[in-house]
Amino acid sequence: MSDRIKVLLVDDEGWTRDIVRTFGNWELLNMEIVGEADDGKEALKLVELLEPQVVITDMRMPGVDGVKLLELLHERFPDMKSIVVSGYDDFQYAKHALRYQAVDYLLKPVDPAELNTALQKCKEQVEALLAKQNVLGLDIDVSYLLSPYKSRLRSYYNELNQQGIETALNQLRAELDDKSVAKPILLEQVAQELLLLLKELMDVNSQSPDQLKLAYESSTFAAPGGTIAFLRVCYGRMLEQLTQARKFKNKLNLEEVRKFMDTHYAEPITLEQLARSFYVSKEYLSKMFKQEFGHNITDYLLQLRMEKAKEWLQDESIPIKAIAEMAGYEDVTYFYRVFKKRFGIAPGEMRKNSEV
Repeated sequence: MSDRIKVLLVDDEGWTRDIVRTFGNWELLNMEIVGEADDGKEALKLVELLEPQVVITDMRMPGVDGVKLLELLHERFPDMKSIVVSGYDDFQYAKHALRYQAVDYLLKPVDPAELNTALQKCKEQVEALLAKQNVLGLDIDVSYLLSPYKSRLRSYYNELNQQGIETALNQLRAELDDKSVAKPILLEQVAQELLLLLKELMDVNSQSPDQLKLAYESSTFAAPGGTIAFLRVCYGRMLEQLTQARKFKNKLNLEEVRKFMDTHYAEPITLEQLARSFYVSKEYLSKMFKQEFGHNITDYLLQLRMEKAKEWLQDESIPIKAIAEMAGYEDVTYFYRVFKKRFGIAPGEMRKNSEV
């Protein structure tokens, strides 16, 4: 049975599938194309049958198109990764791709370098997910023991608190000695879980996972001391890199964050995307934004969108559906609900009242 990452191609144009098939570095990336489909309906059948981890799809296809396919895949197979390949540089299509967490949006004709960069991202995300699933099959008592330490390490890392990380790891070492978790297989699990946490922390802070490549021997996990020393080096090096990156970027400029939201409010902005754009963790950004402006990012974005919508309602030539889209809401029904909750009155009623 192959352990390669399985990929499904979905496009009604055979020549596009040929290009993807020809230029993908499948061997190098440990991937293989397990099936091809002409439309979304056929793709869904193949997904059930072949269980691919990655789907590469066009957006405009007869029948079930790429937009609907992405929605269904996101709903039924939330762990599946997707890459959009489209002949249209269309903002609405790009928004759909973002909404359903596509790894990348590529334009036709496909550029081989861009294709392989997107495939590499998929590979890293699939492998990280598999590593997380493997952890779940290990000793549950060790996972339980690590739980409070993970919480502390997450906070200390995002706050650039080197001393806090050192203290937490030293206390963990003492507990490992006490609990007799001295078997190499269990100590290796400790390292595996905390390295997975470190990779997650690096990801949310926009650090490349390629930076975390340290050599070790089996004897590293022979005793708690060696295991903790190894983890101390890993966390220390990555935290130092993050500290330098933050200094390079200067301090977080919250006014820039607010200006970015003022400009891009019509797009599907998320806290995670904002954090990546400003090279900080989402926890840190959320905390600092609330301290500075007195409300959280979600509330600020909602307030901004609603005030803009209220302003546009004064212009009777703009349909309410268009106002909803301009304010960042593709679902008009949801826009109505949010608007009424905010102002206590439906958009149409507010427009009528302003005419009186």
